[in-house]
Amino acid sequence: QWFINNHKDEGRRAHHLPDREDSQHDTLVQIYTHYEAQCQQFGLVDFSELLLRAVEMLENNDDLLCAYRQRFSHILVDEFQDTNTVQYRWLRLLAEPAKQIVAVGDDDQSIYGWRGADVSNILRFEEDFPGARVENMSHFEHDFGPVKVVRLEQNYRSTGHILRAANAVIEHNTSRLGKNLWTAGSEGDKISVYAAFNEIDEGRFVIEQLQDWVGQGHRRDSAAVLYRSNAQSRVFEELLLDAGIPYRVYGGLRFFERAEIKDALAYLRLAYSHDSDTAFERIVNTPTRGVGARTLEAVRMTGRVEGLSLWKATVQLVQSDTLPKRARSALQNFLELINALVNQLTDLKLSEQVSVIISHSGLIDHYRKERGERAETRVENLEELVNAARHFSFDPIEHEGQDALGAFLSHAALEAGEGQAEEWEDCVQLMSLHMAKGLEFPVVFLT
Repeated sequence: QWFINNHKDEGRRAHHLPDREDSQHDTLVQIYTHYEAQCQQFGLVDFSELLLRAVEMLENNDDLLCAYRQRFSHILVDEFQDTNTVQYRWLRLLAEPAKQIVAVGDDDQSIYGWRGADVSNILRFEEDFPGARVENMSHFEHDFGPVKVVRLEQNYRSTGHILRAANAVIEHNTSRLGKNLWTAGSEGDKISVYAAFNEIDEGRFVIEQLQDWVGQGHRRDSAAVLYRSNAQSRVFEELLLDAGIPYRVYGGLRFFERAEIKDALAYLRLAYSHDSDTAFERIVNTPTRGVGARTLEAVRMTGRVEGLSLWKATVQLVQSDTLPKRARSALQNFLELINALVNQLTDLKLSEQVSVIISHSGLIDHYRKERGERAETRVENLEELVNAARHFSFDPIEHEGQDALGAFLSHAALEAGEGQAEEWEDCVQLMSLHMAKGLEFPVVFLT
């Protein structure tokens, strides 16, 4: 999918791709060719195809292109830094000859390169539209002559100290038109920097600062903790719970409520206790291994009739001839996988046990197939679960009758069951950087 989408976003069909002495590349080209033929046969288009076909239609039909050029006298492009190659081709088709075109974007906010966005579209705009010139202007002038680059440098959200810090950071970016953000507003408080020893030290520092802030009579919801990746919320969630400070994860689930974390914990739980029916139900076909709904219902029925756990019911069915061979084989493979995982966990540290489960269960590969930002977030969360196990404090006296894995699973169950604060409650806000728009919070921790 990535190979096909990537080439479509660049405007390349299968027949445009040259032969290489590379068997993998050639196989992908063959798949692309076959995929295009299948789509053509059944009258189907995917998202990238919609864009590419629109461009090809205009390029190959002068009358149609002329009609649309006459139809649109003015063109506005928003989030220009996020356009890909084929979108830029489309824009150039519609904007010629000299058309009134306004493109709004920020070259320093180009973060979607992984899905085809090309920030160089901004950089070559002046070249592709002749007569362009760069001017520093604080407002838009009604000048319909040559192209102008208008830098909107005045900022209405941030204070002077924050803007100077931002300028100092982004000036190191490469391939940019450049800008100098300023404000007519106040200088504001200076930025405080705390260099933490590790994520636990960082979390404790934030909690102490929050306690001081609330102790001065301020509301908790006037403070926000921001992080780059959602996986980073886990440490703050645990420390906030320990400190009795209510919180909300804005725009996302709490760490132990996320699907990939529940999947990994279910593997751990079933390896720890084969009689956990909820864990069995969750992972018997995750990743997909050919255990269909009818097979699973047969397992449930056997369990109910015989008074067995789903695991023991599966063992009984596999040893009988009740199920079709294919279904029996799928269940047998699952049983063997879990037993193999149990054998691998022997004599390992807790964090190593979690790491083995995540990698050998197939969950990493399963979620990586989603590709893109969502897939990377899921993998980061799974990796953070290993960190959670590494920092888990196991006390044989406190956790009497349990080993480290059992205690960790109990801890995870409690964490998931605590529940975050309701929207109306006065609570600290946790969120990723891109969820925060500005002006919301007097106190912000950029972690």
